Amino acid sequence: MAQDRPAPKKVEESRTIMSELVMPNDTNPQNNLMGGNMLRWMDIACAICAGKHTNRPVVTASVDNVAFGSPIRNGEVVTLEATVTRAFNTSLEVYVQATAATMQGGNPRRTHHAYFTFVALDKDNGSPVTIPEVVPLSEIEEQRFSGALRRRELRLVMAGRMEPKAATNLRKIFE
Repeated sequence: MAQDRPAPKKVEESRTIMSELVMPNDTNPQNNLMGGNMLRWMDIACAICAGKHTNRPVVTASVDNVAFGSPIRNGEVVTLEATVTRAFNTSLEVYVQATAATMQGGNPRRTHHAYFTFVALDKDNGSPVTIPEVVPLSEIEEQRFSGALRRRELRLVMAGRMEPKAATNLRKIFE
């Protein structure tokens, strides 16, 4: 029995902004934020965003294109901004951008970014459920929306769940 798809949502409706202060126990011997802590914070921000979009519990399905930029020092503030790029049937892709600055807002810079994929679950039995589509409104939202098909095909090919010849959107890049 097919589920009715919930009403589409704008990207802005689920945008999530989260800040963390880098403390000594978050750092490595070079006094920089450890990568694992950054990934944890990114996952939390993205999960909140995905949950807001789907209005369901979500689980992380994959993490892609993680880019570690400039180091973040002990005492700096990390701000993460997560937005839904595209919703498929039961899964959705979320982009997260991290910035860092001093407590006073000095030396602001983009430092890290990544794409996370989540699956929305039924609250009662934990099975995947149909989710709302996303409505991109800005130019950057539209770019991320259209690129999501290629990123999804690449994830499926790399996981062995899609034959490379079936990845039509991905193949268009090379033709």
